[in-house]
Amino acid sequence: MKEIEKKIVEQAEKALNICLDDTLHARLLSIRRVVPIENSAADFIAEVETPLGTRTLLAEVKNNGQPRFAREAVNQLVRLTQALPGSTGLFMAPYVSPRSAEICRADGVSYLDFAGNCRLVFDSIYIERKGELNPYIRKSDLNSLYTPKAERILRVLLNRPKRSWKMQDLAKEAKVSLGQTANVKKLLLDREWITANQDGLSLREPEALLSEWSGRYTFRKNIVRSYYSLKSIREIEAEFAEVGGGPEPDCVLTGFSAAARYAPAVRYRRVMAYAKGPVDEIVNKAGLIEAPSGANVLLLEPYDESLLYGAGEIEGIWIVSPVQAYLDLVGYKGRGEEAAETLLEKVLRPAW
Repeated sequence: MKEIEKKIVEQAEKALNICLDDTLHARLLSIRRVVPIENSAADFIAEVETPLGTRTLLAEVKNNGQPRFAREAVNQLVRLTQALPGSTGLFMAPYVSPRSAEICRADGVSYLDFAGNCRLVFDSIYIERKGELNPYIRKSDLNSLYTPKAERILRVLLNRPKRSWKMQDLAKEAKVSLGQTANVKKLLLDREWITANQDGLSLREPEALLSEWSGRYTFRKNIVRSYYSLKSIREIEAEFAEVGGGPEPDCVLTGFSAAARYAPAVRYRRVMAYAKGPVDEIVNKAGLIEAPSGANVLLLEPYDESLLYGAGEIEGIWIVSPVQAYLDLVGYKGRGEEAAETLLEKVLRPAW
């Protein structure tokens, strides 16, 4: 066993010991490492004393708790427990994602992460803990998946969810390198959010991807400028259409302004738009007044050109894609989450 693998297994053993110490009904008796079982092996076997006697836990430990690794571990554990009747499979990793927990539960496998989040079920023992702050979550994965360049790939996939992509075509469409595309592909495969075969890669779980992304996204990543106008919302938006119309618009509506075009039931009192052209020129032409408070117009300078990927015209006014409108709304105070949910239900889910 490699040194890094030994360290992970040691952490797993410690986490199991702490978990069982917290209950009066089970006590860890012993641990044996790398135990062969019918041409295979568990990373370790734990003997646990319960009110009904001594029980055996077969542990499979991974350094990544995303679904692809969890499924591999669960398949292994199912085979091992069949070969050793009366034993219970236990998947362990520094961080076990919610989807990985579901995979374990579906196949009757227990799980435990190094922060103590768990579901251990055997004999009369039932231990379930959720919500423990996990310092082991793979921040490097999250950071790699939601950089501006990686987000370009996500926008392409979510805006064209039914297409299969060859790597070169996806990289070209997203305007990123093949290396960047390969890295994002791996991270999405680990989460089982895409499928990859001879036809290319395609999106499998668009809502799961958008949900995790929206939890890390804020429209304030852009440069945000606040203004006030005495005109009505519709008049302001019409001004933006005149200011920035044509094949290369200077203004593209987002947030509530975009959502109302996709789902007319959305009500709002503030215009939000991306300023692709010179901001001062747009402000002067639209007659906007700078407003530190009480603003009814927000102009955003996009942090990356991909935010306008999939933008199009509705009734002569340019608006961002439903995906981008959702992202800009979901964390917005003042009914933003409600508008985002409407967009999800009426526009995004039907397209997926």
